[in-house]
Amino acid sequence: MNKAVSKNSVTNNVTADAMDTDGPVVVVRNLVKHYESGNEKLSILKDLCFQAPAGRTVAVQGKSGCGKSTLLNIIGGLDRCDSGSVIAAGRDISALPENALTEYRRSYLGFVFQFHYLLRDFTALENVMIPAFIGGMKKKDAMEKARALLEDLGLGERTGHFPSQLSGGERQRVAVARSMVNDPVLILADEPTGNLDPQNSAVVVELLYSAAEKRRTSLVLVTHDERVAARAGIRYELENGALRQL
Repeated sequence: MNKAVSKNSVTNNVTADAMDTDGPVVVVRNLVKHYESGNEKLSILKDLCFQAPAGRTVAVQGKSGCGKSTLLNIIGGLDRCDSGSVIAAGRDISALPENALTEYRRSYLGFVFQFHYLLRDFTALENVMIPAFIGGMKKKDAMEKARALLEDLGLGERTGHFPSQLSGGERQRVAVARSMVNDPVLILADEPTGNLDPQNSAVVVELLYSAAEKRRTSLVLVTHDERVAARAGIRYELENGALRQL
């Protein structure tokens, strides 16, 4: 077992069995998150602990509103916890200033959301290459890398199409390619099939998992759909603010 996290430090029924000899890419310790609703304080995450091993696919399933997206947003540096820590890239990101969080998101993470968030005035190829180009890659190299990713995801003949010319499933596949263009250590996927019909959902899920596994990229996916979670190598259920390994 990797010494970065002792077995005793993993609580809420999340055991050390999920750990990889390469060590986890993110470790969440004793995470607490509340939201204020009028005079009431709602406890969303309660002393939650979690880890994602290197190169593994992990699914967190649970009912809508149970806190899955909140957990993902805190890991992604898009939200702050009330207490606890999120260790990634050798740092506690919960304590980082915004400029350091921006760099963490750019260099360490890839995001796939329920909505694709593609730029409507840019082609599929341009949407995928933009993060790499902004990150400092030469335009030609960024374009070649984006094209290769789109081909891997079955969109080689759609690279010049705009989002309005793509189906819902195709747009989400473009979003998956975009999440991988900077070779992230960890991909965070928040209900990535929530807006898709069952047929497109199955295609996108298989492509997302397969692409992560092919590149040995860690994937943490949250979903309310047990069929989507079933494809993951490691599965958890989030209920009443705590995780249970399945």
